[in-house]
Amino acid sequence: MDKNAPVAEPVSAREARHLFAGWKRIPALVLAVSGGPDSVALLWLAARWRKSLKNGPDLLAVTVDHGLRAAAAHEARNVKRLASALGITHRTLSWHGPKPKTGVPRAARAARYELLARAARSASAVAIVTAHTQDDQAETVLMRLSRGSGITGLAGMAMQTERHGVALLRPFLEIPKARLVATLDRAKVGYADDPTNRDPAYTRPRLRALMPVLAAEGADAKTFARLAMRLSRADAALERMTDGAERYLRLRGGGEEGFDISLFSTLAEEIQVRLLRRALADGMTAHPPELGQIETLLRAMAQARGEGRRFKQSLAGMTVSVEKGRLVVRPAPPRRGAPVPARSRRS
Repeated sequence: MDKNAPVAEPVSAREARHLFAGWKRIPALVLAVSGGPDSVALLWLAARWRKSLKNGPDLLAVTVDHGLRAAAAHEARNVKRLASALGITHRTLSWHGPKPKTGVPRAARAARYELLARAARSASAVAIVTAHTQDDQAETVLMRLSRGSGITGLAGMAMQTERHGVALLRPFLEIPKARLVATLDRAKVGYADDPTNRDPAYTRPRLRALMPVLAAEGADAKTFARLAMRLSRADAALERMTDGAERYLRLRGGGEEGFDISLFSTLAEEIQVRLLRRALADGMTAHPPELGQIETLLRAMAQARGEGRRFKQSLAGMTVSVEKGRLVVRPAPPRRGAPVPARSRRS
């Protein structure tokens, strides 16, 4: 441990009130509490905040046991005991069924959010609160950077988004993990240590191990989080520009299917990418295409137009073609013997 490193300040009750201020009129909230320091701090701070209010949301702490570690059940019981001591209702949910041999973190995350959303709906809660921190945001940006993500991906996690029809709130995205640990240490509240967070078999722990080296060069968690914030702002601006471009192309279309290819081609490439991604998503039944696939398709289309050739390609269960001067995106015809997709809207 670096003896010269600044001592992390605990999150005060006053700061917690500011972080949670927008929740006062929400009828009920689900707190995602795994038992680790971040989520236990969320439980501790949220319970104290709720107790300070005359009226406020009902809180339900939910722990998901993925069935991947023997210690998880014990950790869930510890969370239940703490929640009970704080006057908070607690539920443990289990991820049943066979587990994948590869891509375990992604599958576990998907299962966790599905179970949390199910718990929220059963409790009439309109939102799930997670304890993602500034450190998590930095790791997310670094992970997506290593995978070649575009602006939208590098914007990282949003303070508020939606999963399975339920709002997802992340109040700690600007709070370093060390401050949450300091909060629990001061309150003498215990928490679990999940060894998989250090397992080099998984991508995120490997990237986490690089953070001290990057921080020594000035690229610390705060820097990555600031980058995410700025790219989120740029992404929002580009989405508004894409909205305007789409309205313009629709108006100039005279009610015809697709976009005028000549007008489409005059737009900035980033706007073209976003418009095509939207058009693909509108009727898609397959997995969304990667950004690089959309970029490759656009380059092929531009080359075909430049050479005066017809253009028609399939991507993610959709057909993209240029027909009579218009860019048309529609569901690809079903393969012989394959079921017909339920959705068939055209863009």
